[in-house]
Amino acid sequence: MQTITKYLALVMLCLSVQLINAQDSIPKPINQKRIDALIAHKETIKAQERELLKEEVKTINQLLDRKEITLDEAETLKKEAAKKRALNIENRITIVDNQISLYQRNHYPKPKEEKENLFGVNISNRTFNVKTNRKPPKQDIKTSNDLLFAIGFNNTVQEGAGLNDALYKTGGSGFVELGWNWKTRLVKNAPWARVKYGFSFQWNKFELKDNQYFVQNGDVTSLETFPVELKKSKFRVTNLVFPLHFEFGPLKKHSRKDLTRYINNDQFKIGIGGYGGFRLGTRHKLKYKENGNLVKEKLKRNYNVSNFVYGLSSYIGFGDTSLYVKYDLSPLFKDQVADQNNISIGLRFDID
Repeated sequence: MQTITKYLALVMLCLSVQLINAQDSIPKPINQKRIDALIAHKETIKAQERELLKEEVKTINQLLDRKEITLDEAETLKKEAAKKRALNIENRITIVDNQISLYQRNHYPKPKEEKENLFGVNISNRTFNVKTNRKPPKQDIKTSNDLLFAIGFNNTVQEGAGLNDALYKTGGSGFVELGWNWKTRLVKNAPWARVKYGFSFQWNKFELKDNQYFVQNGDVTSLETFPVELKKSKFRVTNLVFPLHFEFGPLKKHSRKDLTRYINNDQFKIGIGGYGGFRLGTRHKLKYKENGNLVKEKLKRNYNVSNFVYGLSSYIGFGDTSLYVKYDLSPLFKDQVADQNNISIGLRFDID
């Protein structure tokens, strides 16, 4: 009897050891890392929604300070914002809890809908996923940008000469300007004043009169009569400049959901400022007939044109379109007996 009891005790001991070893060998769920990440993400959700609520309350207080809404309206908007963010937290956490339950029950990979914020790079059949966090759009943008295009008439003001003594044909001389500008409100809550800055390419073209053309002799550039009749005699200077203007005028306020934007559609504006830059190139085009053949010459020289250009400019208009005037304080040619200063008048289009 004692022997049987010993054998039974030995069998029970072996079974207990195997059971303990079996329990220790049970692997942790293969989705445990994902589950831990989702649990941590719930706190992130709360922090995100609280931060967004702070921004909404800040905007409501600004509207109240500017007396665009009453105190009662402000309180109502704050309550609605708080209710919305609380529901957002509740709904988003419910989604995360459902994902956690799904991973606890199953061992398959993440569903496709959870990869919305991932992009993958495949290298040698191995995929590396990088998580991207989508930031909410800014409630208000203080700095905007637009395309600048301007076109018009061009000529020069010559020292000691009147307007009737211009060296160039008014109808055949013109300018084109193309660039990119940024516009920043000087005061965040006062959109009527802003500073505008950027860069532009300027093409200033002059058509010479009286069958004349430019001749460069060392440091001196002079006008001379061409030996045969000229069909065309055009002179072009290309500059890269960096304009700076102070712009004044009202802006229309557009509010949509949590976004506020200020635009200049059909609103009066005036800009006062100047520009500075340098010359990129100079070209002289001549067209004439020689022995019955049409000859076209394109001469590329510096013609002693000023390497640096600077001047004053101003515009006045409505919306995207303005009347535009610019005047070069720097002379067109350097080291000449009489200075010539370029002046341009035309239309300016700020396309945003």
